[in-house]
Amino acid sequence: MTIDSIQLGVIGGGIMAEAIISRLLEQQIYSSRTILVSEPKSQRREFWKKQYQVAVTTDNNDVTTAQEVILLAVKPQVLDAVIEGLALSSDQKNSPLIISILAGVSLTHLESVFAGYSVVRVMPNTPATVGEGISAIAVGSRVSAVQLQKVQRIFSSVGQVVEVSEYLMDAVTGLSGSGPAYVALMIESLADGGVAAGLPRAVAQKLAIQTVLGTAKLLQESGLHPAEVKDRVSSPGGTTIAGVTALERGGFRLAVIEAVKAAYQRSVQLKIDNG
Repeated sequence: MTIDSIQLGVIGGGIMAEAIISRLLEQQIYSSRTILVSEPKSQRREFWKKQYQVAVTTDNNDVTTAQEVILLAVKPQVLDAVIEGLALSSDQKNSPLIISILAGVSLTHLESVFAGYSVVRVMPNTPATVGEGISAIAVGSRVSAVQLQKVQRIFSSVGQVVEVSEYLMDAVTGLSGSGPAYVALMIESLADGGVAAGLPRAVAQKLAIQTVLGTAKLLQESGLHPAEVKDRVSSPGGTTIAGVTALERGGFRLAVIEAVKAAYQRSVQLKIDNG
């Protein structure tokens, strides 16, 4: 593989990068011959070569030769160290699009360190690993319509995409970024309730997972408001309304709202701490 053939360069070969790249390859948006991944861990580099047949390197500067896109997928706290070691091209007219999936790193900061480059900030979430994620994108001031389409195509490969103003990214983090943990906790609690009511653990967990999955699909495909689905299931004096009453008594709704707000506030604080 020649360095001129690289279209997509990736700095950081972790789980989210793998989720994105695997789907891009599966959907033939990029071929393995056009992807270069920079990863410091030798075991992880071998995995990338064996599993996806992409080129790998330990030198982040190799990635800067990518012709279309550079994907930043490192931990936020090491970003400045990574950038310091990059020899970015002065030919910004033909420079690649910079896509960052780093939590808490603002477009303002990214555009200052990649001065003159087109920059997009994206917040994906972990269901991207199975192609059912939701990614929020915020575009920088230099991003063209063609580049925006490219970002949307890349992240549509791992789920759905919404475009938001950059100032809303902390709220996105609190809801969809952290949300999978809330849903997993609810599923665990549903299964525990089933076990408490006498169900075998395996059966209770299967029932809980499919109930959440099926309800989400019903809401997505029907367009119904969640409250309408709740009302349809809750017959007068029945079992469901008894359960809903117990949830309301326990502050379930408020607890979820407060969880999103707490995660949002922590995201804001991390952004301040990271400068």
